[in-house]
Amino acid sequence: MNRRDFCASAAALGIASASAGAAPGPVDADTQLTALLNQLYATALAESPELVSQLGIDSGARVKSKSMLHQASLAARDRRRAITRAEVAALRRIDRTRLSPRAAIDYDAILYDRDTIDRANRQFAYGTEIVGAPYVISQIDGAYCGIPEFLSSQHTIAVAGDCDAYLSRLTEFARLMDEEGERVRHDAAVGAIPPDFAIQGALAQTKLLRVGADQSSLVTMFASRATQAGIAGDWAGRASDVYTRRVLPALDRQVALLETLLPKASPEPGVWRLPDGEAYYAQALRNLTSTDLPAEEIHRIGLDLTRDLQAQAEAQFARLGMTKGSLADRFNALFHDPKELYPDSDQGRADEIAALNTLVVAMQKKLPAYFGTLPKAPLEIRRISAETEAGQSTHYTPGSLDGTRPGVYWLNMREMAEVPFFDMPTTTFHEGVPGHHLQISLQNQADLPDARKILLFNGYVEGWALYAEQLALEMGFFEGHPSWQLGYLHDALLRAGRLVTDTGMHAKHWSRAKAEVVLHETVGDPLALCRQEIERYACWPGQACGYMVGKISILNARERARRSLGERFDIRRFHDAVLLSGALPLTVLDSKIDMFVRDEQSRR
Repeated sequence: MNRRDFCASAAALGIASASAGAAPGPVDADTQLTALLNQLYATALAESPELVSQLGIDSGARVKSKSMLHQASLAARDRRRAITRAEVAALRRIDRTRLSPRAAIDYDAILYDRDTIDRANRQFAYGTEIVGAPYVISQIDGAYCGIPEFLSSQHTIAVAGDCDAYLSRLTEFARLMDEEGERVRHDAAVGAIPPDFAIQGALAQTKLLRVGADQSSLVTMFASRATQAGIAGDWAGRASDVYTRRVLPALDRQVALLETLLPKASPEPGVWRLPDGEAYYAQALRNLTSTDLPAEEIHRIGLDLTRDLQAQAEAQFARLGMTKGSLADRFNALFHDPKELYPDSDQGRADEIAALNTLVVAMQKKLPAYFGTLPKAPLEIRRISAETEAGQSTHYTPGSLDGTRPGVYWLNMREMAEVPFFDMPTTTFHEGVPGHHLQISLQNQADLPDARKILLFNGYVEGWALYAEQLALEMGFFEGHPSWQLGYLHDALLRAGRLVTDTGMHAKHWSRAKAEVVLHETVGDPLALCRQEIERYACWPGQACGYMVGKISILNARERARRSLGERFDIRRFHDAVLLSGALPLTVLDSKIDMFVRDEQSRR
């Protein structure tokens, strides 16, 4: 599931009529909320055919969704804005004081999400439906970089009908790119143009996609999958025809559009330069951290954490006898240590992935001592496709709702010099288990309303994954591996540096060059990697702050529960309390843990 989107909810008319047409007589508040959440879920599926496939429910009554992609036109945007407005009104008509404790948690989570989006919709005329994604197309945003991966990993191929549906979606891909172009032109007219480096990155990647049909993975991978499934037919020829007639011209139109924008673009990375940009950043921080922390406070937290983590790293390097040069110099030396690098070949990539799979198996054996509930969905580690790896970071996509399709930890291996092994255990714990894969899989398994299962809060989701890194340390996975411990500290420093550089660019008007240097001096990564990170933060303001803010919130909640419960504190039950309630705004998570403590205190 795209972690940046909750894929909008129920149609405005459906909600309005449901509220107005309730049966006479008193209605239990929990029943009202359940009915409303069911409506939100139903229309979320109608609005996002991709979500239907991601959840693995694109068959039977929903099989038409498998031939479709979402609508991205201005008219569709306006329709979804009206939907969100109606959802907020419908939620506010429910008397929260009459809800059961569990239903109140569901209510608070949904209302926080919908209200945050509605506030932004009313204030800003540009950007995507996600508060904190101001550019419809950039080096990290747009159908051109999301749909190819979606089609290869989420669109299943088992029968001839699946192949026909794929061809329909290939046509839809072209339509979607054109609709996004309409949005880009609209936003440019109101003064919201991506930075020049974001446009350059999108141009380069769009041109990379624009190859002959016989070289495009949209054709070749699809044809290979059909063959492997034993489905007869000229699928390569049919896909080549759609690709040549529809997709290539749409890619050409996107290239032409971006080239017209480039001379108008600014090198400034911060959203402060956009219309009402300072307010936009404040809203982005509220959405993507799910707190009310101001940028100045987040910046200060980042500086304080950096100093503390750098002191820990200095001590660890000293234990290894590495005392010469700056901290960044020593991390850089470790980054380039031949002992940490696999060969820059297909076999080298396969060998590193195999080593990480071994690590995953070892972690899975230890999970029962720390978690009362375990994920059913399998986990796979795959390399990001060469066509899109230039702009994509390592990330995770969830498995199907029923756990039959695996979750995938996507690893960017464009250059093996960028994935030294000392840093990879921490990354694997973050993206896989006990990080994203465990958390999102348990959310899918949990006894939650369907509308809650598809709701992800950045501060919680990324905060949990960062907490999972520390949990792996506490579980002993770094013992005997001093370079892995430095990898853990490196990644913690990266997240502290994100607090500093994200707020630096968007609130303090830092240049891209200054942010790159600050991040490089913090973590020692090559400038090229720091540049990729900084360019991502520029186009996704606030998102990078969710990691450390979320981790701190979860650690504070754990310590509060431990102090309150003393010897009765059970880490397995605490983790179940955090995870089986689904993703929550961090403020709501605090309420949930307070409830957990009261329940534990009442147990005999």
